[in-house]
Amino acid sequence: MKNHSDMMGQDVSANCAQVRDDWSATVLAFLAHSAKTPVHLAAVLQRDPGFALAHAVKGLFCLMLGRREMVAVAQEALVAAQAAALARPVPRREAAFIAALAEWLNGSPRGAIVQMETVLARHPDDALAVKIGHGIRFMLGDSTGMRASLERVLPAYAPGHAARGYLLGCHAFALEETGDYAAAEAAGRAGLELAPDDAWGLHAVAHVYDMTGDARGGIGWLTGREQAWAHCNNFRYHVWWHKALLHLDLGQTDVVLDLYDTQIRADRTDDYRDISNATSLLSRLELEGVKVGARWEELADICEKRTEDGCLIFADLHYLLALVGGQRDTAITRMMGRMQRTAAEGQTEMAGIAAHPGLAAATGLEAFGEGDFGRAYLHLARARRALPGIGGSHAQRDVFERLTIDAAIRAGYHEDAQTLLAERTALRAGRRDGYAEARHALLSRAEDAARQAAQ
Repeated sequence: MKNHSDMMGQDVSANCAQVRDDWSATVLAFLAHSAKTPVHLAAVLQRDPGFALAHAVKGLFCLMLGRREMVAVAQEALVAAQAAALARPVPRREAAFIAALAEWLNGSPRGAIVQMETVLARHPDDALAVKIGHGIRFMLGDSTGMRASLERVLPAYAPGHAARGYLLGCHAFALEETGDYAAAEAAGRAGLELAPDDAWGLHAVAHVYDMTGDARGGIGWLTGREQAWAHCNNFRYHVWWHKALLHLDLGQTDVVLDLYDTQIRADRTDDYRDISNATSLLSRLELEGVKVGARWEELADICEKRTEDGCLIFADLHYLLALVGGQRDTAITRMMGRMQRTAAEGQTEMAGIAAHPGLAAATGLEAFGEGDFGRAYLHLARARRALPGIGGSHAQRDVFERLTIDAAIRAGYHEDAQTLLAERTALRAGRRDGYAEARHALLSRAEDAARQAAQ
């Protein structure tokens, strides 16, 4: 069978030019986080059910959703991909995508990354392999590997390459997560010029504003660029979440609650990424003394049904935030028991993350909800250094950093709190944000009170 080249310049074993075009649309939509990605992929598989690569990518997409019920769908996709490859032999590149799916289903997302890197060694301009590897590394918190991979392949993306803008957006995010804020902003802005619908690159620049304590600048960056993320899948809720964080830093809590109700939870989905947006934002609000009303109830109702999921520790910890916020003691016990079982299995990469830092972090969150701040601090502090391993970004994991610091303050570990605040500020280019300023003021008042009491 004749191979066809897609719009990214990769040969694909599609059975006709129309499938090739549908496949190109799938890849482009995936790069842009478009809500139409599954529509295009469905068209590919309908027209060419023997296209092994499409089945493999469907399975990888399913696993990236981080949901237990999607594992069975991914397994079916692997069976279909393997059968299609036997009926219609595939090139080495496509075989690596099938192998990546098999590795992940076997409990090794890092093995899937290795397969993507084997593709990129031969095809550095394969934007699909870059984006999948980038996404898995994000789920593992591997920012260093993310950046190194991108910097190996970027020279292959000449100015005319269809994916150059999206690759610059990915590079911007990797630069930001590794602390190179000026370069990250430049790359993100350049990428958006080439790909105006690159919500990932746009959000990478928003990260820079957050991490450098420039909330007003971040709001200015996002305002007026809403079309860059309006087309997105649930990622659009995440960009609104970033805007809410910037308003929170300025103390504009009424704006934050309005964004929560009208954008972030406009559609009350149970996607773990949407739950993480919501639970972390409500937690931040409560730490600032804001009453969030009955908003925890909706989230807790959903998360009670996810206690046995266990696909991602990142998701588990955010489900736990909802259960703590909603005071669902029975579900909390169930979640803690399942995490302990996952950690005890010890046979997969996720089991290792559950064992550490997952269990310590979860125990700390449970204790915080019970008002046992000393115990909360000790467990959250134990988890803290390894917490990047749960995945997500600095901005997403910052809710756990704030809870750790607040637990320390409430438990009377004021020197520890000062140290944690200093380390948090150092990560943020030495600039204090609103949270840090408020906590330093609180600690200063406590010191003054202690001195007066001692006189």
